[in-house]
Amino acid sequence: MTLVADHLRCSMDRDGCRRLDAEATERFGIPGIVLMENAARGVSDVALQMINPPHRVHMLCGPGNNGGDGWAAARHLHNAGCAVSITSIGAPREGTDAATNASIAEAMGIPVLAWDDVRGVDLVIDALFGTGLDRPVDGVVKALIDSINAADVRVLAVDLPSGLDANSGSPLGAAIRADATATLVAWKHGFLELESVRWTGEIHTVDIGVPRELVNAIGTPLERADRHGRADEGSHSN
Repeated sequence: MTLVADHLRCSMDRDGCRRLDAEATERFGIPGIVLMENAARGVSDVALQMINPPHRVHMLCGPGNNGGDGWAAARHLHNAGCAVSITSIGAPREGTDAATNASIAEAMGIPVLAWDDVRGVDLVIDALFGTGLDRPVDGVVKALIDSINAADVRVLAVDLPSGLDANSGSPLGAAIRADATATLVAWKHGFLELESVRWTGEIHTVDIGVPRELVNAIGTPLERADRHGRADEGSHSN
């Protein structure tokens, strides 16, 4: 297990996550697609700790950056020898980093399926919604989350389980129950609530290449993860 770098032993709220992304690009000049690629590599590393190729992996992608992480991770897992398929709940906006990664995955021929057509997968990766979600999920999305939770399959969440409030650690109407979470850069404030372990499972912190000075300026030090029901399982980087 890789030890977690000191600057990643912290937590952030929703606003801090937004600020981190913005300043990484605007202040330090790191293109968003570089951050997304690093996130995807880290998520793929965690997934490959949970299964071995050629196991089947199904990716759930939303229309935003969390979904973009999923589209990119699907490529890496395909290249690692996994049989990968994807369910998309909304096309990424044209011209975004998420759209670029979706186009690459589609050009590679990674199949896009309706969730109802998915059978016999070994791991589901949840990349539906990230920290920006601040309203209850409902309708078709809630039904999808309920169906995933009812399925007999292991689940890895990207950044945080979809539907979980990043600040409070409570579901917004409904939330994915994950076996593990590959959280990006830092724990979310909501993870500090013991109740959140019901949704996050084991937490793995993924280093996406954000300068440590920026992480330290925005994050709140996380002194002892084990006091919150589980220890951080390590950091992962490309």
